[in-house]
This record gives sequence, C-alpha cells and structure tokens, in this order.
Amino acid sequence: MSTEREAKPSFGPATLARMATILLVGVDLFFRGKLEGLLPEHQLVTKDSTHPPDLIVCDIARVDPADVADNWPDTPILGYTNHTDTAGLRAGNEAGFDQVIVKSALVERARALVAELTAS
Repeated sequence: MSTEREAKPSFGPATLARMATILLVGVDLFFRGKLEGLLPEHQLVTKDSTHPPDLIVCDIARVDPADVADNWPDTPILGYTNHTDTAGLRAGNEAGFDQVIVKSALVERARALVAELTAS
C-alpha cells in the first residue's frame, strides 16, 4: 500500500471560442465551402436568421458595399475581393467596413479576423 497520493490532473481555465453567427453576403458556393472548413466552430448563414449576425462577410466584387453598410450599420463587416480589384478595396473602405482585405488574406487569417471582429 502506497502512502503517496496519486496526482490528479490539473486543468486551467478553459478558453472556449464563442460561436459567432456569420452572415455571408455575395459569397459564392465554392468559397462558402472553404470558409466552412476554415471556421467550423461558427455558424455561417446566407439569409437573415432568427438571431442577428455577429459579423458580416461579403464579397465586395459581387455586392454594393454601401448597401451592405447601410443594411447592417451596427454589425462588424469584413469585406474581401481580389488583389487586383483596387476599386473594390477602396469602395469597401469608403463604405466604412471594419476590415477590407484581399481574398487570399482572408483564407490565411480567417480565424484571427473573426475572433478580432466578434470580440465583445
């Protein structure tokens, strides 16, 4: 019989990521699939749901940035477009989007961007 106590595992405070509802505006089906793979812990929707979105992600090349900003004035907006679409990048910034980036940067930094824009 051992007098030593068995060490119980010690667990620190859990840091669970908050699930965000992300409204996709103008995002094509192929890229939506890519985003779902990159952001499995979040709910991606393409239509207004019963819950207001925590974040809007939109393809600037397929929507009018000013309309998106007008429709969701109190929701963070992340706009993306092709690296060659300088007019689109400018239009997203002029519309007041919280972040405007090229598509490749969204793929590389999706989780960090969502975490940053949905932080309370």
